[in-house]
Amino acid sequence: MPGPAHATWLATLCIALALASGAAPASAQAPSLTVAGVRFDDSAELRGARVHLHGAGIRYKAVFQVYAAGLYLPRKAATAEEALAMPGAKRIALTMLRDIDSGELGKLFARGMEDNMDRLAFSRLVPGVLRMSQIFSDHKRLAAGDSVSVDWLPGTGTVVSVRGVPQGEPFREPEFFTALLRIWLGPHPADWKLKDALLGRPAAAVATP
Repeated sequence: MPGPAHATWLATLCIALALASGAAPASAQAPSLTVAGVRFDDSAELRGARVHLHGAGIRYKAVFQVYAAGLYLPRKAATAEEALAMPGAKRIALTMLRDIDSGELGKLFARGMEDNMDRLAFSRLVPGVLRMSQIFSDHKRLAAGDSVSVDWLPGTGTVVSVRGVPQGEPFREPEFFTALLRIWLGPHPADWKLKDALLGRPAAAVATP
């Protein structure tokens, strides 16, 4: 029966083989983020493009938690302006923390876009804004735990998904996604603390292995 020395030698050999093959021990993997019980993976693949979690936090309305949000970018951004201008695939991922009227959420998105753009630029996006509002109105209600993601896919456009299901045709204009992202990262964000969290300063986030 192999002794302790043999077991130690075998364990050392397994670690050496793992390192030689480029594999890292599970404990060395970067942690995910959990915000209000919602886990945000460290990275996601958007049709072949890898994006990484930049930050995550909670959207509050008064004292109530509305949703947890995570921002995924191709690489680190030092400022909101850099995140907005960065080329490549991007994602804003939301998970509801309470039951809400989805039509009202669509209206808040539209208002957030308008508040962070000049009138002329916003007027050009009105058809897309109306279509987006209709997407949310069609769902009538979002329950706690339901997810909404907004993805920018170069060459495709902005894809809005509800509960993991893409909703209609992509919004083709690059300006549309930038306008949406300004809801959270613009000069008049929906929630200042959430803006800071998405930019990598998550006061409400807890690291988990």
